[in-house]
Amino acid sequence: MHDFAYRDGELYCEDVPLSRVAKEVGTPCYVYSHHTLIQHFRAFDGAFQDVPHIVAFAMKANSNLAILRLMAKEGSGADIVSGGELYRALRAGMAPAKIVFAGVGKSREEIRQALDADILMFNVESSAELQAINDVAAEAKKRARVALRINPDIDPKTHPYISTGLKKSKFGISAERALDEFKLAAALGHIDVVGVHAHIGSQLTDVTPFVDSLKKVLALVETLKAHGANIRYLNIGGGLGITYSDETPPPPKELAKAVSPLLRDLKCVLIMEPGRVIVGNAGILVTRVLYTKAGEAKDFVIVDAAMNDLIRPSLYGAYHEIKPVRQAPTAAIQTVDVVGPVCESGDFLAKDRAMSEARPGDLLAVMSAGAYGFVMSSNYNSRPRIPEVLVRESEVHVIRAREDYADLVRGERIPDFLA
Repeated sequence: MHDFAYRDGELYCEDVPLSRVAKEVGTPCYVYSHHTLIQHFRAFDGAFQDVPHIVAFAMKANSNLAILRLMAKEGSGADIVSGGELYRALRAGMAPAKIVFAGVGKSREEIRQALDADILMFNVESSAELQAINDVAAEAKKRARVALRINPDIDPKTHPYISTGLKKSKFGISAERALDEFKLAAALGHIDVVGVHAHIGSQLTDVTPFVDSLKKVLALVETLKAHGANIRYLNIGGGLGITYSDETPPPPKELAKAVSPLLRDLKCVLIMEPGRVIVGNAGILVTRVLYTKAGEAKDFVIVDAAMNDLIRPSLYGAYHEIKPVRQAPTAAIQTVDVVGPVCESGDFLAKDRAMSEARPGDLLAVMSAGAYGFVMSSNYNSRPRIPEVLVRESEVHVIRAREDYADLVRGERIPDFLA
């Protein structure tokens, strides 16, 4: 569920008409619902209330400071994959004891920063990384808490770019090698193996892959414990999907119902890393129609948002529903490509989309854009990045200002020899 709905033919976010947001901050812009964010987090957190757990919000989905602060106030931790995300998490007030650091390419400097912050643990992806963490911890005269990230070779049946649990993936350690990795870790003087981690992919719409992965990981946990490992945390990752079009993903309580019986006698703290399922349907992209164009082979609606603002359609072929901000009951249905101003044929928000006829000046809402939206945006074509807005009941809060042209060249220098 979300808080974007029509009232008398106009699309609202909570108690604010989106036309008001467009008038106040301009277009394009991202708009998030405060109530939806809280509702989604509590639905996920509450589904596991009978299991000792930590929810570590996957910051890669949306890393705006205001969103992170809201998550922190709800009791969330953070799943991070870079030093920059660590900085943001701490700046937003996330408790270090609820921060887990994932990713295959942690630099020595990032490892040091995380050790200095005393985060809960690193999710270790390779022998080389394990050795690097040990070396940095030795230099800092500290012990690093780690979880071994296991690749369970489970097909999550999602887009290949966001599938992470197969043998051919760059992520994790094969289950067959996990015991050898533990023995290596146990021999290192500055490593404590305290957990096991598995994350098989994103936008999963069935609980079966979660259950299959968990069964493999639990068997491994028992093996590790038999060899003296003090496994205190089990991280099952994230990946629960949302509805973009006609998907019917299970609610968090269904996931909890499926996995909780397997955890009953484990005596570990469960860690989960939801991202998209919390923020995806809590945000939209508002854009304005600039022109319409009748082509030889197809018709186009040209809007002021582009692939640099929302890259998912271009990158993944992802579907986002597009709704008119003001409904016109008598508007004809047209089949069009919705495209932006960027100089690329791949710059589109929708292709061959049947939708109500749009005219220059009309506002459109690109739905389900709260996850992997602004965080993946860029300044391609020297386009300033767009603002982010948080709506709380009837209040409109700009939580990121629109960039200006000066922001585009901030940090750039012309050397003296070119003066």
